[in-house]
Amino acid sequence: MSSIEARATIPVEEVTAQERPRRQYAPERRRSTLLTVLLWLAVLYFVLPLWWLFVSSTKDNSSLFATFGLWFGGGFSLQENLETLFTVRGGIFARWLLNTVFYAVVSAVGATLLATMAGYAFAKYRFPGSKILFSLTLGAVMIPLTALALPTYLLFSSAGLTDTPWAVIVPSLVSPFGVYLMRVYAADAIPDGLIEAARVDGAGEFRIFWQVGLRLLGPGLVTVFLFTLVATWNNYFLPLIMLNSSDLYPITVGLAQLQSAANAGGGSQALFSTVITGSFVSILPLIIAFLFLQRYWQSGLATGGVKG
Repeated sequence: MSSIEARATIPVEEVTAQERPRRQYAPERRRSTLLTVLLWLAVLYFVLPLWWLFVSSTKDNSSLFATFGLWFGGGFSLQENLETLFTVRGGIFARWLLNTVFYAVVSAVGATLLATMAGYAFAKYRFPGSKILFSLTLGAVMIPLTALALPTYLLFSSAGLTDTPWAVIVPSLVSPFGVYLMRVYAADAIPDGLIEAARVDGAGEFRIFWQVGLRLLGPGLVTVFLFTLVATWNNYFLPLIMLNSSDLYPITVGLAQLQSAANAGGGSQALFSTVITGSFVSILPLIIAFLFLQRYWQSGLATGGVKG
């Protein structure tokens, strides 16, 4: 009875003040739960195809179509599939893999360097026509690459560069999105006072860029590098129209041609496991590159948090 009376003597305003934080935290908890569920759904959306690719690469042709796609079955045939992959047609898959690494790395390094220089210039220099040039660069981001494939082919054909590695590398060096990204990043990452101090000390513009600017643009460099690396690695249409020699094919075109040749020969399922295993092998370098380079993103975010 005394406890009931004690509760009854508590003012209504005090009870409301005690319950108000709980009412405020309830919507935040619901939002947090919803975001967690959406995050896990996004993880499943991206990881599930990779899991299917790995599981399918461990199956032979018969079990590939007779078992559940997201789980193992019919024996573990990954070693046999890898042996077939690297021995079919005289081991040409290894050549395709080396071609892809060469195209992607050279294109990514070149595109990153050019995008960084252009973005730095747009961010830190004022020259006639800079706004117009940057607007044209932004407009180029909206142009689909497929719309430029035919003009690019005609241009390279007239220059005699088709069916050469340059036909894949040179178009990949142009990255309008990379220029935009580096321009935005350089505008905040490199203080104008630091550039002025370097000029007072007698440093030239190129020396300031190489010894001062690049050291502060690490996360931006890694971002553009990975974007270009993935885009060139997964590029299919441009090498398809530019290259005629199978020895110059990247993985994307090579695997497609390998499966097409099998289908034309009447063995529609003969190389399914081989092609799927090749697709699984082809994504491993990208995963390794991302895991290795993500620390530069983390360090860049931590530096930005300290400065803020």
